[in-house]
Amino acid sequence: MSTMVFVNLPVADLERSKEFFTKLGYSFNPQFSDENAACLVISDTIYAMLLVKPFFKTFTKKEIADATTHTEVIVALSADSREAVDELVDRALAAGGQQTMDPMSEGPMYGRSFQDLDGHQWEVIWMDPSAVA
Repeated sequence: MSTMVFVNLPVADLERSKEFFTKLGYSFNPQFSDENAACLVISDTIYAMLLVKPFFKTFTKKEIADATTHTEVIVALSADSREAVDELVDRALAAGGQQTMDPMSEGPMYGRSFQDLDGHQWEVIWMDPSAVA
């Protein structure tokens, strides 16, 4: 069995967050979603659990970071092409996300980043496969 990744992110408004990520082309697994949580399907092995803040707090004794003023995590996703990077980030910006950094183009790598509605930072990167081989 391959390892699965579940990134847990606190959100202020679950329905608004679900709408945002749906506009980016993602879906949700209803089996692991309810009024407190939504299971965002990124791939067959990668998921983001969007948890309303009071529910998120039940999993930690620490304070929840305010992602609008502090960086608690940067979630990086790969893309199949430079165009796919641009398409996803452009959809995020059109859905209400904000650009976080200038586009990065260094040799065989290209990437862009955005913040979701709760301030979580996402990077989308492409690496030229011929440079990796």
